[in-house]
Amino acid sequence: MSRHRIALALASGVASTLLLAACGSSTDNSAGPGAGAPVATAPTETTAPADAGASTAGSGSMASTDMLMTKEMSGMGTVVTDAKGWTLYRYGKDQVNMSMCIGSCAQTWMPVMAQGTPKVMGVQAEVGTVTRDDGMKQITLAGWPLYRYMGDTKAGDMNGQGKQGLWYAVTPAGKKMTMSDGSMSGMPGM
Repeated sequence: MSRHRIALALASGVASTLLLAACGSSTDNSAGPGAGAPVATAPTETTAPADAGASTAGSGSMASTDMLMTKEMSGMGTVVTDAKGWTLYRYGKDQVNMSMCIGSCAQTWMPVMAQGTPKVMGVQAEVGTVTRDDGMKQITLAGWPLYRYMGDTKAGDMNGQGKQGLWYAVTPAGKKMTMSDGSMSGMPGM
């Protein structure tokens, strides 16, 4: 082959590669003829940690619910759960109305986001929301932000209880659960 033909073949190949790369990185979201319109998604209630209903938007994964309710755990006392029965937790480094669990922490401990105004069943403490750094509204109980633990594999699990001495299931009064004489009870003042 002549050098001229090799140069033309090489130039053609480079041009084709650049054209394909440009097509693959298109950010035009307009719907052309025959194209489906973009679909907006909203967080939904989570059903299992495998999918965790988790969105990776913002600072990490998240769970959402439209209800907080109580559940009696055999030999452990009463804890607060979401509408599907997943145990909800408090973080010891949080402050009232301020979440300190961001980044990789929020990957393991999913902030529970509000779907409108949450309904309550058996919950005694005031339910509210706090705005996270990413602008999302996280549900609070007695001012404390609520989370779900990725290590809970089914509704009713409490695998996050006492983790790192910082994570505790939350009581209907918004207090953290602790072990007391072999049973769970809310810590006074916490």
